[in-house]
Amino acid sequence: MDFNKLSDKKILDIATPLMDNLMEGSSEGDYEKLSRDFTDRLKSVVTKDNFEKQMAKNTLGDFAKREFLSIIHKKDSIFVLWKQWFTESNDEFLAEIIIIHKDGKFLIDHDWFR
Repeated sequence: MDFNKLSDKKILDIATPLMDNLMEGSSEGDYEKLSRDFTDRLKSVVTKDNFEKQMAKNTLGDFAKREFLSIIHKKDSIFVLWKQWFTESNDEFLAEIIIIHKDGKFLIDHDWFR
């Protein structure tokens, strides 16, 4: 799939439910939900054990609101960036997912929160 041919609206229509699910799974402590749309590569990085250890050290609370910032278009992937907030912090964070198309599905191949 050539992501360069997709409009920003179409990309956000793809990315938003993927990110919603990731955020809900994280906030609920539900690894299966969190990783539902991950590639096998990302699942090998963000394992259930790794996720549970991260959750045990969580001092930021749950994911709260986010605001769309930008899309970085690549031919074989898209980077979607949001400004992100958490329930137990007044700080702003950057949230990013990289989406690829594999086996007829849109999947998250990378996620990052800073």
